[in-house]
Amino acid sequence: MGRLVRPQRWRGNSSSLAQETPRLPWLRPARMFVFLFVIVDLTGAALLLLPAATSGEGQLTVVEALFTATTSLAVCGLSVIAIGADLSLFGQIVVMVLIQAGGIGIMTLASVLGAVVIRRFGLRMQLGAQAETRNLAFGEVRGVVMRIGVVSLTCEAVVAAIIIPRMWLAHDLPISAALYSGVFHAVSAFNNAGLSLYADSLTRFSGDAIILLTVAFATIAGGLGFPVLLELRRHLWHPFRWSLHAKLTVYTTLLLYLGGSVVVILLEWSNPATLGTLSWPARIVDGVFHGVMPRSGGFNVTDVGAMEDSSLLVIIMLMFVGNGSAGTAGGIKVATLAVIFLVVWSEIRGHAGVHVFGRRLSPNAIREALSLMFLLMTVVVVSTVVLLATTTFDFIRVLFEVTSAGGVVGLSTGITPDLPPAAQVWLIVLMVAGRIGPITFASALALRERRRRYDLAESRPIIG
Repeated sequence: MGRLVRPQRWRGNSSSLAQETPRLPWLRPARMFVFLFVIVDLTGAALLLLPAATSGEGQLTVVEALFTATTSLAVCGLSVIAIGADLSLFGQIVVMVLIQAGGIGIMTLASVLGAVVIRRFGLRMQLGAQAETRNLAFGEVRGVVMRIGVVSLTCEAVVAAIIIPRMWLAHDLPISAALYSGVFHAVSAFNNAGLSLYADSLTRFSGDAIILLTVAFATIAGGLGFPVLLELRRHLWHPFRWSLHAKLTVYTTLLLYLGGSVVVILLEWSNPATLGTLSWPARIVDGVFHGVMPRSGGFNVTDVGAMEDSSLLVIIMLMFVGNGSAGTAGGIKVATLAVIFLVVWSEIRGHAGVHVFGRRLSPNAIREALSLMFLLMTVVVVSTVVLLATTTFDFIRVLFEVTSAGGVVGLSTGITPDLPPAAQVWLIVLMVAGRIGPITFASALALRERRRRYDLAESRPIIG
C-alpha cells in the first residue's frame, strides 16, 4: 500500500498566500533588544553599586545606581548624582561604556528594524524602498554594525581631537585631565547622552565657541541618524539625490535649530541669571548652544532652572520633537513632525493627497506619525499628572523634567536629585519607555499591516 503524501503548500508570490508567514516576526528583534537592554542596564547598576565605583567612603543607593545606569544606557542625561564627584574613575568608565553601548546599540537596532520593515513587503515595494532610501536594503544589513561603529568612533575621535587642546591651553586643565575630559565629553556628545564630568555641565566653558560649537556639531551628527549620515557622506553636495527621508530630516532639523536658537537668544537676552550679563558674542554662542541641546543633547552652559518660563516652554516643545530617526536622539523625531505638518498644510489647501519633493506620502506613514505623536503625548501627560500629585514642584518644572525623560534629552531644571525615590523610579521607567518604545512601536505599526478583504460603508463624523 503506497504512502499517503500530503500535498505541499504552494509558495508562490501571490499576495494572498504571501500573508501566510509566521505571525508577528517583528517581535523577535524587538524582544531581543528589550531583553538585552534590561540585562546590560542591571549589570551596569550592579557595577555602580560596588564600593570601587564611588569616590570616598559611601556608595550609591539602589535607586541611584539604577537611575545612573539607565540614563547612561538610554543616553538620556538626567542625573541624580554628580558623575565627576560621586563616582571614581572606575565608575565613570562604567558610565562611558554604557553610553557607548547604548548609542551604538540604539542606532543598530533602529537601522536593522528599518531593513526588516522594508523586507516585510512585496518585491515591488522592496525595490521602491531600496531606490528611495539607498541604504539598509537586501544584503547591506550584514555590515550595518561595523559601519555604525566606524562612524561613531570616527566622529568621537574628531571631536576629542578638537576640544582636548582647547581644554588644555585655554582652560588650564592638566594634559591628563584634558585628555580624559575630552574623550568622555566627545563620547557623551555624539551619543546625545548629555552627561558631564562637571556638576555644572559645561558652564565653565560658557562663551567658548570652539568647545561649545564642536560639542553642538557632534550632537547634531549623532542625532541625525545613521541612514541620513550615510546619505550625506555619499551625496553631501547633491541634495537632489537625497531620499525623501533625508530631505525631510535635514531641512526640518535646520529649521528647528535655527528657530530654536533665535527664540532662546531673544527670550534670554536680557535675563541676568542666564545670558544677560555676558558679552554679546558669548550670548550668541551660548544661545545657539541652547538652541541645539534640547533636540536630545542634554548639556547646558547656563542655569536652565533660571530661564524664563517662555524659554522653558519652547525647550519643552523642542525636546518633544527630538531629532532624526535611527539615531541616538529621542522624541517623536523630526520626520514625524514634518509628516504631520505636511498633512495639516495639505488639508488647509484642500488637497486629497500629501505631496512633497516630487513624492506622495503613503497613508500608512501618515497614520504611523499620528499614532506615534499621540502615544508620546499621552505618556508625557500621564507622567506629569502623576509627578504633580506626588511632589511639591510647580507645573512647568515637572512638565520639563518629564518631557526630558520621555524624550531622552537630559536637560533639567535641577529638581531631579530632589525628587522622592518613587518619582525617580517613575522617571527610570519613562526613560526606558522613551528610548525603547518609539523604535519598537514605530516598527510594529509598519509591520502589522493587514489587508482587509472588504470595506464597510463610509461615514463621516463632524470634525471640529
